[in-house]
Amino acid sequence: MTLAKQDTQGTLGIDFGTSNSAIAWANPQATAQLIPLEGDALAMPTAVFYNAEDGRTHFGREAITHYLEGTEGRLMRSLKSLLGSPLLMETTLINNQLVNFQDIVTTFLSTLRERATRHVGTAPTRVVMGRPVHFVDDDLARDAQAQASLHQAATAAGFTDITFQLEPIAAALDYERRLTRESTILVADIGGGTSDFTVVRLGPACMHRSDRADDVLATTGVHVGGTDFDQKLSLEQLMPLLGYGHLGPQSREVPNRVFYDLSTWHLINWQYQPKAMAQAKALQTNYTDVHLHTRLMTVLNERYGHHMAHDVEQAKIHSSQTGSESSIDLSYVEAGLTASLGSGDLQQHLAKLLASAVACARECVKRAGLTHGKPDAIYLTGGSSALRTFQQALQAEFAGVPLVEGDLFGGVASGLVYSRH
Repeated sequence: MTLAKQDTQGTLGIDFGTSNSAIAWANPQATAQLIPLEGDALAMPTAVFYNAEDGRTHFGREAITHYLEGTEGRLMRSLKSLLGSPLLMETTLINNQLVNFQDIVTTFLSTLRERATRHVGTAPTRVVMGRPVHFVDDDLARDAQAQASLHQAATAAGFTDITFQLEPIAAALDYERRLTRESTILVADIGGGTSDFTVVRLGPACMHRSDRADDVLATTGVHVGGTDFDQKLSLEQLMPLLGYGHLGPQSREVPNRVFYDLSTWHLINWQYQPKAMAQAKALQTNYTDVHLHTRLMTVLNERYGHHMAHDVEQAKIHSSQTGSESSIDLSYVEAGLTASLGSGDLQQHLAKLLASAVACARECVKRAGLTHGKPDAIYLTGGSSALRTFQQALQAEFAGVPLVEGDLFGGVASGLVYSRH
């Protein structure tokens, strides 16, 4: 459905996520409306596929589908993870042209703006961009550079009035519109790349104040999110099939860098470069069972890295939602090859990462200095907050505090718009 043509003073909110992105629009004082990005879907994967067969560029689910169906080309995911990294300005060969990753971020933001224009009826120029509490942990200079790079990409995409808001604060502003009494809330925004927390006072008496700085009692963040969960699960459940942890002729483990990189969304493409391929091929002498090395080279030669990462992500979601074991079909690598992932694996392999996120939440509540030491409720947003093992860890830390599951993929985008009201 096309939205009615809006005033040019309206605001677009862009939640540019590591794994998924969403956008929302509103005129001043109006209710934010999420804009469909793919059919009726209000969020889409932050993915770009450069089709080498017809030269077209695809986005979101369409990008992933083309890649998984074997279309020749390059898939880019987890672009946000490159912000603040020297890799952002590195170039890569795409369809016989050198392209840097900063330009790929711009391409994705330009597509979001084009899709907003089709629904709004005018090209938005004012935008509020979401940002994590920390793009980069413990490095203020790189964190500032990350925001500057995102600002540069938004400018190149055609926006002229660009501001930023912390993603967990945006989520809080969206949640506030559903509250009927004053409350102190811990907002847990668990995305693909970061876990961000905010303790904030919310409620009907607060929401119409123009300056909300005094209502934000504390913010914390850690660079741990869904892609880190996926990496750990891939490393533990899939990469041993390629030689991770395998003991070679001298009882030494096969060098593991290739397995870490093959398990990390934004580093996978680098493993297909000639230098990386040569290094992987040379690892054969480190294997006792050379069949494992043959599998590794099949994955690299056929560029199955993203396929495997996608399969792990889907198995994680299924196991979390159902509590049952998921079978991962790897027959595209080798006939009959499978792996499994169950709720026990989630608990075992993700324990340290989840403990890091929960410790960050605990620190946020501590900094807020709450009278009774606990918030009135915990508001969950961000796709990875749906992970049952994470929710169980939060409930263990904050016993008796209700968990409220919000709009996991659209709440931040809507709240970004409200931050300019």
